[in-house]
Order: sequence, then C-alpha cells, then structure tokens
Amino acid sequence: MKKSMFALTVLCVVATAVGVAQQGQRRAPDPRSMGGGDCRDNPYNCADAPNPLPAASTVWIEEMTWMDVRDALKAGKTTAIISTGGIEPNGPWLVTGKHNYVLHANCDAIARKLGNALCAPIVKYVPEGDIEPKTGHMTSPGTITMREETFQAVLTDVAESLQAHGFKTIVFIGDSGGNQKGQAAVADKLTTKWAGKAIALHIGEYYTYNVVTKHFEDKGLLPKDRKSDNMHDDPVITLNMFIDDPKSVRYDERVKAGKATIDGVSIADRAKATDLARQIVAFRADHTVAAINKAIAAKGKATMQQ
Repeated sequence: MKKSMFALTVLCVVATAVGVAQQGQRRAPDPRSMGGGDCRDNPYNCADAPNPLPAASTVWIEEMTWMDVRDALKAGKTTAIISTGGIEPNGPWLVTGKHNYVLHANCDAIARKLGNALCAPIVKYVPEGDIEPKTGHMTSPGTITMREETFQAVLTDVAESLQAHGFKTIVFIGDSGGNQKGQAAVADKLTTKWAGKAIALHIGEYYTYNVVTKHFEDKGLLPKDRKSDNMHDDPVITLNMFIDDPKSVRYDERVKAGKATIDGVSIADRAKATDLARQIVAFRADHTVAAINKAIAAKGKATMQQ
C-alpha cells in the first residue's frame, strides 16, 4: 500500500513538473498574427503579408478574405454599410426574404457609387411583431422576428466590430419600416460613444419608397392611375428583387401561368423588366448616396428629404 502511494506521489510530481516545463516552452502570442494562425508558422498569417491574389472585385465583406479587407481599408475604403432586411409574408409571388434580395442589389450599387465603401453581411432578422401572442407579420407562417432590444444589440455589435478594424463611417440602411427606429437609436448612441473616432449614420432616405415610385411615375415608366392588388408588394419592389434573382419573384412560373403582373403592371417582357429594374436600383443608389454625403457633411445629422 505504501509503495503504491509512493509511486502515485512520484507520478503526480513528474506530471506537474512536465506541465510547468511545457508552459514555460509555450510561445507568447505574436502581435503580427492574423488570419486565424500564427505568423511564425506561416507567413500568410502575418499582418504585413502581401496578398498572393489580385484585388477582389466584390464589395461584400463576407466574400472577401481578411487580406482583401485589410487592403481595401488601406486603399481608403473606410465606410461600411450595414443593411437590415427581414423575413416576412409578401403575397403569393414574392419569397419571405424580399427585403434581403432588394438589399443585395442596392447595397452593392450604393457601395460602388460611393467608391470608398464595403457592404457588411445583411442583417436578415429584424423586429416583425410579437411572438406570444402573435402580432404584426408574426401572424403569417415563415416570419422570423427579433425583439427590439436584440435587434439593437446585434446592430451595435456589428458596427463596433467594424469600427474596431478601422472603418470610420458606419452607415445603416433598412428596407423595412420596422427597422428604422432601432437603427437611428444605435447610430446616435455609437456616434456619441466614439467621440470623433468614427461616426454612425442612420440614412432614413434609403427607405423613401414614395420618392422612388413618384420618380418613375413622373418619367412615365409606371402608370399613375394603376390600381393596387392590395398585397404586400408593388412593381418597384418586385423589379428590385427581380434584378437580383428572378426566382425570388417566381418569374418563370408567373409568366407561364399568366400571372406576371402586379398592380396592373406587367413584367412579362423580360428585356423591359430588366431595363426598368436596373433604373430602379440606380435611382435608389443615387438617392441614398446623396443622403449619405449630406449626413457626413452635417456630422451625422441626417435630414430626411421627401
């Protein structure tokens, strides 16, 4: 028994000594390490490692490598756009991710027009109503909602992450009405917190669908006297989705079934629909970029233009 206890004690002492020795041999973190590995193990993990590939053509951060983002920041792309969409019912033709498809087309166009901006991944979950009892869009199957405090916390963490990496201007755009108040509140809080290091802007002008519709009515590209189908849909939204992914508006199926209209406006002519859709995206980008530049000049105080 005494021999067993002695042997056990010896083993414990040896194990402790080995552990201490291993800790002593463990390397201190290398501040040059990036990209998910140690700089000393692979030069591609080093902060100053040259990018072995050509510059990425995308403006979406999630489609870039860490080196792409690093190089874009060094090149002056210090504006990041955080867009918020939603998962909600939109009639029989449009998928529940309507706003996210719209934003995929529009954020890309806005970032490219700004010239110094990248798009963060779309925040797809937003306040859509209460869960129990169900209110708002939550009364329809497929809807996914967020509590307002959760939504604002997500926006805050995304924006703070981007600011920590060197982005100087954080822009919030929302494609749904329920997103606006939370974005404005977060933008104000962050701009105050950052105290000049960076600014956060809520651009409410992005969501002025009435401005977009009136523009195309005045140009004669949409009839002013059209009658609503009384669905959560309209020609501007349908075409804005269509240009990103025709499947999102069930385009081929609708044409085949003779249902390729919304509010009396036909989208059955693919070439005409594509041309008008491109004009819609371009107009919304121009309108939003003008509002962003105005808000920057006003040091974060956006002024809505109807």
